[in-house]
Amino acid sequence: MSQNAISYDKPQPSLTGLHGEFYAWCRDRELRFQRCKGCGRHRHVPRDICAHCSSMEWEWARSSGRGTVFTWTEVVRALHPAFAAVTPYAPVVVEMEEGVRLLSRVVDCTPDELQIGMPVEVDFEKVSDAITLPVFRRAAR
Repeated sequence: MSQNAISYDKPQPSLTGLHGEFYAWCRDRELRFQRCKGCGRHRHVPRDICAHCSSMEWEWARSSGRGTVFTWTEVVRALHPAFAAVTPYAPVVVEMEEGVRLLSRVVDCTPDELQIGMPVEVDFEKVSDAITLPVFRRAAR
């Protein structure tokens, strides 16, 4: 796990409201998702109400940190100048064991090594004192 902040000049997530709470857990190196107290389903991105049962009652539940690559795209020409130096790169959607999907990166392989269904595990990348991003590494099946 990366403990020291890296040089990071890319746009950063908002740290307000429920998104701020999500990233506060990441800063503590815990991946947590909201779990509805009404129906027990997990959800992400964070929001006040459950899309399945409309309950407003929920809790932050710790994730196993395990998932599989659901899909990805390869970016060869950056649409934002901050990403120009890192092309090609692959934003990846990971389907977590809890059933939610998270947009991130697999940091230990190149885009041409990615496979649908590839098992991955969460790691964390500290980009500033306030922000730690969840990233993924390949995992054994």
